[in-house]
Parts: sequence; structure tokens; C-alpha cells
Amino acid sequence: MERKHMSAFALYQTLPADAPPPAKKPPVQLVAKKKKKKENGVAVNKANALKAQVKSERRKMRKKLPKSAQREERQKGSAQKQQQQQQEEDEEEEEECMNGDVEAGGEMIDGLLVDLARVNNSRLRASQLFKWLIDPIPAKAFFRDTWEKKPILVQRENPHYYKGLFSTAEFDRILREEDVQFGVNLDVTSYTNGKRETHNPPGRALPFTVWDFYKSGCSLRMLNPQAFSSTFWNVLSILQEQFGSMAGANVYLTPPGTQGFAPHYDDIEAFVVQLEGKKHWRVYNPRSEDEVLPVLSSPNFKQTDIGKPILEVVLEAGDLLYFPRGFIHQGDCLPDVHSLHITISSYQKNSWGDLLQKVVPAALEVAMEEDVEFRQGLPLDYLTYMGVQNSDNDDSRRTKFFSRIESLLKKLKDYAPVDAAVDQKARDFLHDCLPPVLTPEELATSVQGAPTRWEGGEVIDVGAQINTQTRVRLLRAGCARLCSDGDSVHICYTTDNSRVYHKEVPKSFEIQTEHTDAVEFLIHSYPQFVTVGSFPCESAEDRVTLAELLFERGIIHTEEPL
Repeated sequence: MERKHMSAFALYQTLPADAPPPAKKPPVQLVAKKKKKKENGVAVNKANALKAQVKSERRKMRKKLPKSAQREERQKGSAQKQQQQQQEEDEEEEEECMNGDVEAGGEMIDGLLVDLARVNNSRLRASQLFKWLIDPIPAKAFFRDTWEKKPILVQRENPHYYKGLFSTAEFDRILREEDVQFGVNLDVTSYTNGKRETHNPPGRALPFTVWDFYKSGCSLRMLNPQAFSSTFWNVLSILQEQFGSMAGANVYLTPPGTQGFAPHYDDIEAFVVQLEGKKHWRVYNPRSEDEVLPVLSSPNFKQTDIGKPILEVVLEAGDLLYFPRGFIHQGDCLPDVHSLHITISSYQKNSWGDLLQKVVPAALEVAMEEDVEFRQGLPLDYLTYMGVQNSDNDDSRRTKFFSRIESLLKKLKDYAPVDAAVDQKARDFLHDCLPPVLTPEELATSVQGAPTRWEGGEVIDVGAQINTQTRVRLLRAGCARLCSDGDSVHICYTTDNSRVYHKEVPKSFEIQTEHTDAVEFLIHSYPQFVTVGSFPCESAEDRVTLAELLFERGIIHTEEPL
């Protein structure tokens, strides 16, 4: 049976969050999100957590330890000084990048990544990599004029621009050396005479079978190249910080003179990066306002369904095509050359509506507990004048009913736990994230590069020698976040995530309430290194204990090797 086209994100998320799992055991990438998750042994119900947090905030139940006036003054002065230093350093670093320290044009990806590793701030690193991706379009102009609005084409006449990002040789190596599974990591597809088909056999995708499909005219789609390619893992782990949303990718290898997919639109922002050969693309406007920035990907369309293209172009190696979610597209190969392209994608389920889906139910629960107006009964006879069968009636009772609804909706905003809902979105994003790829300097100064080892019949260099003079910072700007369920505070983090989507459970651990100020201090100090002794904790022992905990989890690293 043919499976409809899905983006890489959609494939990974075919199990609905609230539906029971199918009888057939899914592969590890298809683990369903349950309503109640266990995070390091702690069961968390998201709706209840939002409700508990907003109630906690509204009633001021969360109490921090009292601070002396002297400590408050010290922290205030330190924060202002660090903010000023941070602004100066960011301006200097951005100026260096703009002046060619990290060039945006035509540099092979390995060299570019080496240059980016020298950028001290992971946010700047992400913005510079994105700049390289879309060069020569200025990023500011792109997000103002193009993002979510219209397609854009970059033709460079430089076939080596994206050299090293991925290749057919890398595709072949992965098939030979990695455990690639049909239907999980690789799809075999065709589109002939208006019919889209998937030809996945069961089991591992070995070169003998895969290349036979390709020779027969089938397209190959690798769904998660970041799990097998260290280079692309690095690229996506950097870009996800640019988008503030999961960055994913599919690789498409298409034989000459063929087409692998029917016309369709996706639910992600797509950056089509042409790596080898050529491909003929047609892009079409959304068919109606209802399909502008859609929530879900479309089914396959017939040519008669989609009208005339607004953009028709042949992409060559080194070119880039961007189109927003909702824009119908199709690509086919020219008769004399194959095509290899990679689609980088982001912003799935990252709309205002997705946030409000978390805000509104929690706000209603709190409102119904705290405001008697939301608990008052409906009119006894409301069924006689409300509903579709009464919608055309000119009845004053209907006007009064709608007025009451409007009044309650206006009041509902006062109970909306917006910050708590944003934290829930952030928690989901951190679970989606790829773990960071460490630079050589980060490796040498993090727990992963600690010198502890077996030598001469015994274990040596045991224990991280952290003290109050040790200077530390977060490993990445967005690698950790404080989240609360109303009763306790957790640190959610990405450094222990897997390169395989959702292979691991969400990573978090509870911290003592008196340590929250210190974690906030670390988060807001990034990218500055700060001494452990400057942590706003009550004692030197607490400062060192917290630093050791964060170091062992890979969340912070030291300025110098321990």
C-alpha cells in the first residue's frame, strides 16, 4: 500500500501524541509522545504542570532564599558590567565575522566549520552559518521580506559552494557501514504517469538492493543523514540555535530523467540545497488562504489540482531554493544527469496557534478554580436558541449569550500561563535538539575530555578539580533551561540527547530551589566565563557542589582544562 509523502519530521511523528500505539511495534525513531512522560523517573503531566506553575506564580508560592542588600548590590553591579562587556564583545566578534574572519562565500564546509569553531558565542556561530547558507541574501532582509512569505532562488554558478556537505560517495559509505533500515532511514520512491509509489522492502537497506532500485529509476530519500554524517550533525546542531526550533534534513538522490514524488506541500520551512547534478523545480502558490502556512503536510496532488507554477527553474550544484510551508512543489531530473540535493527544514508546529494550544486549556483550568464566573451554570434553555439549527434566528438571547462568551474570553487572558506554556514549548524543543558537536577546545575543557583513565593497572586523574576560582560557562547558549512544574524546579538540557530523533527520553533533573538563582546567573552570563565563587549561592560548598553537578552532566565547561 502506498504511503503518502511525508517530511522527515512528519515521518518521525506518525504516531499521534494522544492516540494509543499501534499493534505493530514501531522502530525506535517512532516513539510516541504520551500525555504523561517520565523524565529521569519523574512523571510529568504537561497540562497539570502548566496549571500548577501559573497558580504557583499567581499565588507567589515559590519563595527564594532572602538575599542581603550587599549581595543584591554586588549581583546588580556584576550583571551590568557583564552585560556591557558582552555587548562590546558581540559587536567586535560580529564585525570580525563580517570582515571575513568567517567568510560567507564559497568556502568548503570543513574549513567553514573550523572557522566557526573559533567563534566564541554559539548564537553568533549559528547566525554566521545561516548567513553562509543563504549568501548573498542578507539574513535580516530574508527574515523581513521572504521568511514564511514567498520562495526565493539563489543561483551561484559555483558548483563547489556546498562541497563537503554531503555526496553520493557519502551516501554509498553510509549504506555499507551503517545500519540503514528501509522505511525508517531510507525510502525508495517513484512517480510515473501521475502515480506516486513507495517500494520499501523490509529490513536493512544494503547497497546491493538499494542501487538496484536506483538503476531501475527509483529515487532514494535518506530521512536522517545527521544520524550517520558527522558533518551534517554539526551543521544542524548549529542551525537549530538560529531557528529556535528543530532543524532536520532529508537527502534526495534521483536518477536521470525521473521524478520521485508527486506535487505536494509540506508543513516546514524548506531550504533545498543542490549538491550534485541538476534538478528541474516547479513551485506553486498555496491554492487558498486555508493552505497558507498549513498545520499539516498535504496529500499528493494531480497536475490539474495545482494550476501554473510561479517559479520554474533548474537548480545546479551550489544553488539554493527556499520556499515556505504551504507552497506546492515538485522536482524532476533532466534526462542526462542525476540529482543529489538535501532539504534543510525547520519550524514545524512552531506557530502562535501551537503555543495557544498549550496556553488556553491551562488558563481555563485555573480560571475555573479561581473565578466563580467560569463555574456559573449555562442558561437552562440555551439549547433552544443556540447551535447550528438556531444560527439563523434573530433572537436577543443569542446576542446576550455571545456577549457573555466574549466577556469570559477577555477575562481568560488574566489566567493565561504564557511563560509556563513557552517553557513547555522550550522543553519540547530541547528534547528535539541534536546534541552539540564539541570543538577541540570544548572537548578539552568539558567532562567528555576529562583526563580520567586506566593506566598502569589503576585509575588515575579521578575527579574534577573544581573550586571557587574555576571559571565556567554553559557549553552552548541554548543547551539548558530552567523549567518548573509549580512544585519543583528542573534543568532541561540537550547535551545527553541522541543523534537519532527522540531515541532518548527528555533529559532533565531536579535542582534545589536555592540553586535556581545560580543557574539563572549562568544562563544570562553566557558567553562570559564566570568564577564558581561568583555563583549567588549561600555557601562556597553549595557553589562547588552545583558546579560539579552541571559539569558532570556536560552542561558547563571550564575556561582552562582541569
